[in-house]
Amino acid sequence: MGAKLLQLAPHEAENRLELSLRQAFRLLEPKLRPPFPLEIPTSDEYSDLTRAILYGALTETRLAKTHVKHLHAIVTDGYALFVNLLARIVNELYDKLVETAKAQVLWAAGEMVDVSAVGFGELLVSLLRQIVGGDFRGGNLWLCFEMVSLFLGKWDCLVEEDPSVLTSALYSFLRLLADHCRVTGADSKLEALKRLEIEFCVKMLRMQFGLCLKIGRDLIRLLQDLVHVTEFRAIWRDLVSNPGEFGVAGFSDIAQLYSMRTSSRYFLLRLTPEAERQLRFLLTHVKLGNQKRHQTWFASKFFCTPDRETLIVDIVRFVCCAHHPSQEIIHSNIIPRWAVIGWLLKSCRKIYVEANAKLALFYDWLFFDERVDKMMNIEPALSLMVHSIPDYIELTHTLLEFLFLLVDNYDVERKDMISSGVSSSFSLLINKGVSCNLENLTSAETLSPPLKEKLRCFLSGTRFGIAEKIQPAKNLGRLISMEVRTALPEEHVTYVQNDEVGAKSVDTSASFPTKFLTITSEIQENDIQNLVEGLRKAIMNSNESCLQALEQILDMYINVGSDLPTHCSVSPEVLSLTIARELESNGYKLFAPLERPQDDLDVDECKSPTTLIICKYLFSKSERLVQMLLFWSRNGFPVGAHLLYYASRLAYEADMANHMVRELMGDSLHELINTRVPFLMGHLDRYLAFSDKRRKNFPEPLISAAAIDRELAVTLVQDAFFAYRHYLLRLTTILPKEADRTLSELLVFDVLSCSEWKGVKSQFLYHSVFTQLSDLSIGEEHVIRLLVSHLNDGDIVNIKFDIGQRKLSIVGENVETVHDLIQSSLHWGADEQHKFWSLIRLELVASQSVSLKSARFECPAAGVDDPEGVRLGNRVSGGGYAGAVSEQCRRNVVSASMVTQLLLLVQSASMERVKRKAQLLLKLLRGSWPEDLIRKSYDFAHS
Repeated sequence: MGAKLLQLAPHEAENRLELSLRQAFRLLEPKLRPPFPLEIPTSDEYSDLTRAILYGALTETRLAKTHVKHLHAIVTDGYALFVNLLARIVNELYDKLVETAKAQVLWAAGEMVDVSAVGFGELLVSLLRQIVGGDFRGGNLWLCFEMVSLFLGKWDCLVEEDPSVLTSALYSFLRLLADHCRVTGADSKLEALKRLEIEFCVKMLRMQFGLCLKIGRDLIRLLQDLVHVTEFRAIWRDLVSNPGEFGVAGFSDIAQLYSMRTSSRYFLLRLTPEAERQLRFLLTHVKLGNQKRHQTWFASKFFCTPDRETLIVDIVRFVCCAHHPSQEIIHSNIIPRWAVIGWLLKSCRKIYVEANAKLALFYDWLFFDERVDKMMNIEPALSLMVHSIPDYIELTHTLLEFLFLLVDNYDVERKDMISSGVSSSFSLLINKGVSCNLENLTSAETLSPPLKEKLRCFLSGTRFGIAEKIQPAKNLGRLISMEVRTALPEEHVTYVQNDEVGAKSVDTSASFPTKFLTITSEIQENDIQNLVEGLRKAIMNSNESCLQALEQILDMYINVGSDLPTHCSVSPEVLSLTIARELESNGYKLFAPLERPQDDLDVDECKSPTTLIICKYLFSKSERLVQMLLFWSRNGFPVGAHLLYYASRLAYEADMANHMVRELMGDSLHELINTRVPFLMGHLDRYLAFSDKRRKNFPEPLISAAAIDRELAVTLVQDAFFAYRHYLLRLTTILPKEADRTLSELLVFDVLSCSEWKGVKSQFLYHSVFTQLSDLSIGEEHVIRLLVSHLNDGDIVNIKFDIGQRKLSIVGENVETVHDLIQSSLHWGADEQHKFWSLIRLELVASQSVSLKSARFECPAAGVDDPEGVRLGNRVSGGGYAGAVSEQCRRNVVSASMVTQLLLLVQSASMERVKRKAQLLLKLLRGSWPEDLIRKSYDFAHS
């Protein structure tokens, strides 16, 4: 009996293909064991026997070779049926196969290559399509490793029998290698995989370049992403400067490759069969206006991790070149291709992914020739630009600008060829009625005048001045991508990345001159200026548009010239001042004191410019944002207080969410999660967006799961306090010598500012300070005095409860510090002494690591609180702590009114929460102290 072939969930029905194979195996199992019958099977018998052999080869690992020998003995169709069934299993069932069956599929594929089975090329292509780009899970990397090993191991056979499958493999591995090379500090398995991929691709390009030419112009597009890989630099030099080195008769210039359209079959290679089915369903059955839920599901399924966002580039190319709808669909209300591409471009969170997606959209425009190219390949780009006016004018603007940059900068020496291709694209689309005229583009009021003028000049046949204000690249060599990020991933744009684990230096000088990097920064700086100029209009429109505009400014400023940090003329002081003035002139003041009640504050502060700026700083740790924050701080803005409040509020809501997870379930949890912890949810949304996982791309259960993930919440809280500490450290470096302050003194200043705001709950502020900034607060007299002076009795009870559970420490374990605090407290106010002594008594009792060698507390009678009557015995000596608090100390604390204070709160407090906390604290004390001590205590006797 064979093992199981598929892993199916309990609710999943049996697969028909698997069922037919299994039934054939069970029926013919006796005939699958040697000695095999000698008679020749009929057509029907051959079909059933082939199914049985295939099932046995995939499920009976030890007998697989025997099954294949049996197949060799009976084959009458060149293995066509066996290969066809195996390809169906790969296309329809691969993800559900058990791990041993997946390995057997790869083994069986290799066997079919060895015997030159009919259709083995299609089988290998099916396996290539199962490798998912941007997926770094073990199973996906294993499949990639096995496939590239198969192509290298069967090289001679493949070259002789089916060389076209090698071009498919080259296309796939060039694309996958670009994703794999973006990972820095990769493990040994990924490094080994990259070496094999590089070996195969270089071997193909050097030894079989004539085959490689069959890929067409997209071969150049793929090679651009690998220009930073050492092994491909020599190939680039020969491709551009010495084409004869490849030994292909008739190939003398890269322009010949530009002129060759890439077949649509290549664009299917980087989509799994399931992704292709879902996309075709979206483009043939979903009506415009009803697509949102389908798009959300698709994104959650196929863009589920940030690294898989690169799939967007492949999808854009597929939609343009491999899916051409019928006239019936074009004239129906089915969602058009341009709308899907617009959604995909809006889904890009990484700059280089967005640039590559735009390049994929326009690539056929650059070399369009009506004799060899198809109009349907270029139609979506123009339709998207036309239909984005006026609601999404910024998309039209960026697409046109990108197109003009391509014309001027993509290949400077062949600019005439590219200009002719783009001009031919416009002309053909207009002549064919795709757009009767471009009046809505050239005369749109919301489109910038320089762009409209460039478009008019271009359409009129005038080529000069197209990129007059968009700086052209100078001396870029023969073939350089128009944007650094189009050709290089983010990891390779920056010369040295110090803030990432495993970061390393990357030498880009061999491929990209410094001039080019500087020009890119200048372009971005111009964009920043334009965005800042449009900020006032955005503020006047709505709060949402204001936040979007401000976010664009900050994102661009963080990234501008990131490759060369010194090449940025945008001053943080000027930018900070401009932003603050624009906001204030429209009624909003940055980092303003929080004066309104907490409930009203939650609604507005979660979606405020101040909160947005803080989040950008917390996530990016950008030096430029630090400089902006320091500028605002020097000019009187309470930046530190806002950072501290934000971090403390996150800590409070993370703790609240944790309690809700433990106490609530189902719908009640889902209803409360957004209303009770708005700051945490907003922070998570921005974190997911920053991590390229937008909340709307996930189904609702995953949102809740992310919101209550304890590890994630703890990490975000710790990062927030780390960023606040970093801000304090930077602040100490800019203070004048006469105003020099320690970190603790700066913390006190911020705590005092927060405590004076009406919209701040002091209890969770101090709790966070003593837990997250313990080295700056524990045992610090000024911080402790602020705590006892600002917290009311109810908050003090909460603090006591946490001290009793040893979640919190106020005075610490240093004997000298405790002694000095006790002495200092003798000069405090009566109410401050009362609260402080109640806290220190409980902490001394709760601590199991404090040894007071000769301390004696003589306290007033129970129920009387006379701090001035406290007399210190022998001075507490310094040193280590080896024992616990003395028995006499415990007894004195019990008799010194602490339990009485709790009982009074139970009896008289108006807040039910305060009563409940006091009762819990009493139970805690009852459970942790000796029974005889409790029985003798007057307080416990009356409790």
